[in-house]
Amino acid sequence: MKHKKTKRPRTAEDKASPAHSHFSPSGRMLRLMPSLRPPKAEIPTAPVAAIETTAEAGLRVTCVDYCPERMECRDITDIPGFLSHHRPAWARVRWINISGTHRVENLRPFAEKYQLHPLAIEDVTSSAQRPKVEDYPGHGEAPGRLFIVARVVHMLNGKLHDEQISLFLGRTTLLSFQETPGGVFEPIYRRLEAQGSRIRDTEASFLCYSLLDAIVDSYFPFLEYYSDRIDETEEELLDDPRHFTLQKTHAVKRGLLLLRRAIWPMREMIAQLLRERHECLSETTLTYFRDIYDHCVQIIDLNETYHEIATALTETYMSVMSNRMNEIMKVLTVISTIFMPLTFIAGVYGMNMPIPENHWSWSYPVFWLVCLIIGLGMLVWFRRRDWI
Repeated sequence: MKHKKTKRPRTAEDKASPAHSHFSPSGRMLRLMPSLRPPKAEIPTAPVAAIETTAEAGLRVTCVDYCPERMECRDITDIPGFLSHHRPAWARVRWINISGTHRVENLRPFAEKYQLHPLAIEDVTSSAQRPKVEDYPGHGEAPGRLFIVARVVHMLNGKLHDEQISLFLGRTTLLSFQETPGGVFEPIYRRLEAQGSRIRDTEASFLCYSLLDAIVDSYFPFLEYYSDRIDETEEELLDDPRHFTLQKTHAVKRGLLLLRRAIWPMREMIAQLLRERHECLSETTLTYFRDIYDHCVQIIDLNETYHEIATALTETYMSVMSNRMNEIMKVLTVISTIFMPLTFIAGVYGMNMPIPENHWSWSYPVFWLVCLIIGLGMLVWFRRRDWI
């Protein structure tokens, strides 16, 4: 019941950017809790100067401005001051990553500055959104935005949890919202620091592709993790099924089920991006989105395979325990069958009534001899019939 290990395929972007690497899940992670969506309403307006600072609001805001020749990354501590200035003239793309507590009052200044749709902001504040993509075309002075919701997974105390990541893509600006800081986007920061990186040579839509590619590729280490757990569980089952428990198998199946719930909508979302063209997505970037789609299909196939193997382990354990129970019942049945005639004989000669053999001195030894002959004779007969 052995299976092939998970291995992420190399893409054209990997070859062009040596700094690209997988993210190993670590750090602080949150459990996904279902929440009720608040009623739809317009975002209340307020002066930008009245907005809390990032420390007070529980946010971490990182801004990255870059072009092929230059890149600047800085943490924003003064949101009003930051939003009062535009992107520098030399910067080709601006990426703003916002992580931490997502409340409407905290996101209001960004929504006003970049004219984000209120319904999309409402989806950002709800942490139970399904991966999806929504097109908000430009009208008048409002620029067009592409709103993308994805889900990333984390390991916490041996259990898998997921969180929501929201992206707003414009022509030259990309806003990303995370529930926890750092994590899956750390390799993207390192690639942006590398001179000659393809991300720095392209537009904002390629940065969006890179973020989604990092999210999807982060699933492969977890598939590898569950592959190892399945191997360990299989060896434990084959070595000593009596001390095997189903808890490990059920834990693997729960983790694979969570991965499945996250990656299936991701594949549908990428397919929708490939079908429905958007003004903010270039033709070059759409070509790379096919690679993400292929990775989603590969993850789904591996997930289904591992889930079937885990289910087969459960069925194997149940079969082994059923066979062991049958062996025990067979032994007990043989013992009971042997003692049935002996019980009958002992019952007859144990009755409180006159029996002729009671006055014969050899009656007791003969009784035991007859019992032994009957018991041994039945054992020989069972053996010849292959019952034992």
